[in-house]
Amino acid sequence: MRCNKFNKVQRISAILTFILLFSFQYSKAQDQYKVINIGFYNLENLFDTLDTEGKLDEEFTPKGARLYNTAIYTDKLYRLATVLSALGKDISPDGVGILGVAEVENRKVLEDLVSHPLIRDKGFQIVHYESEDFRGIDVGLLYQPQYLTVLSSKPINLPIFNEKGEKIFTRQTLYVAGIMDGDTVHLMVNHWPSRRGGASTEALRMQGATICKTVKDSVLAVNPHAKVIVMGDLNDDPTDKSLTFSLKATGNKKGIKDDEMFNPYVDFYQKGIGTTAYQDAWSLFDQVIVSPEWVRDHTGGYHYYKARVFNEKFLTEKTGKYKGYPRRTFSGDKYNYGYSDHFPVYITVVKKM
Repeated sequence: MRCNKFNKVQRISAILTFILLFSFQYSKAQDQYKVINIGFYNLENLFDTLDTEGKLDEEFTPKGARLYNTAIYTDKLYRLATVLSALGKDISPDGVGILGVAEVENRKVLEDLVSHPLIRDKGFQIVHYESEDFRGIDVGLLYQPQYLTVLSSKPINLPIFNEKGEKIFTRQTLYVAGIMDGDTVHLMVNHWPSRRGGASTEALRMQGATICKTVKDSVLAVNPHAKVIVMGDLNDDPTDKSLTFSLKATGNKKGIKDDEMFNPYVDFYQKGIGTTAYQDAWSLFDQVIVSPEWVRDHTGGYHYYKARVFNEKFLTEKTGKYKGYPRRTFSGDKYNYGYSDHFPVYITVVKKM
C-alpha cells in the first residue's frame, strides 16, 4: 500500500511539474509575440427606446408590439457587454482590440454599450455614420486605442438597385484606415443586403462585394503590401458567389494570388460550423477576410495566426426546438433575455517582438 501510495504521489508530482514547465514555456513563447484580436459581431437590433422620425423603429418603443422599454434596453446592453467582456479573452487579457458591429440604430446606443461597467475599462472608441438603411440600422467600429490609431474614415454608400431600377436604401460600408502598432491597416465593415426576397437578392450582395473589392484594389494599387480586412454580416456563406467570384476570397492560404483574399471561415463552413441558424441549417454569414499580405511570410509586422467562431454555450438556447441556436433577443414579440441571433467571430494576428 505504501508503495502504491508513493507511486501515486510521484505521478501527481510529475504531472504538476509538467504543467508548470508547460505553462512557463507557453508564457515565455507568448512573451515573444504581440497579439491583437480583430472581430465582428451582429448585435441584433440594438435600438434605443425612442420613436425616431424617418426610421421604422416603432416596434422598438414602449408602445410598440414588443413593449421595448428601458428595462429591456438595459438588459440588452448588459448581455452584449457580457459578450464583449469575454470575446478574445482566451488569447489576450485585453480581449478583442478591434470590433466591427452591425444592427445598431445610432451612435448613442454604442456610447451606452461601451460605457457599460463590464467593459468601461477597455476604453473602446467609436467610428459610426448614419446610413440610408430603411430600418435605420447601421454598422460601426469599436476599437481600443492602444491597438489602433484611426487616421481616416468614411461611409461608402452601396448604389444598388432592384430589378425595376429602384434604389435600395441599405447599410453603408464603413471604411477605416489606421495605424496598428506600426502597421497601416484598412478595414471595411459590412452588412450586405439580406436574403429576404429570395434568389434575386444574390445580385445585391455581389454588388456589395464588388464595391469592397474595388476599394481593396485601389489601396493595393498604391501599396501592394497594404493590409486590408473585409468583415461583416455578409448574408452569404463563404462558398457563395459574392465571396468567391465578386470578392475573390479563397480558403487556400498557401496558394493565394495577388488579386485574391484569404477567408479562414471557408474551413469552418465546410466543417458544418456556423454563426446563425434557420430551419435546422447553419449559415456562416459573419466573416473576417484578409488580403494576401496578412498570410505571407514576414520578417516583421502583424500576420494572421488563427480564426474563431465564438459559439460559447452561454450564448445558445438551452432547451426547446431551437436548442443550440444563438439565443436571440426576442422570441416573436416576447423578450427572450438573449444576446443576438448571430455568434461573434474574430481572427488573431501576431507580431514577433
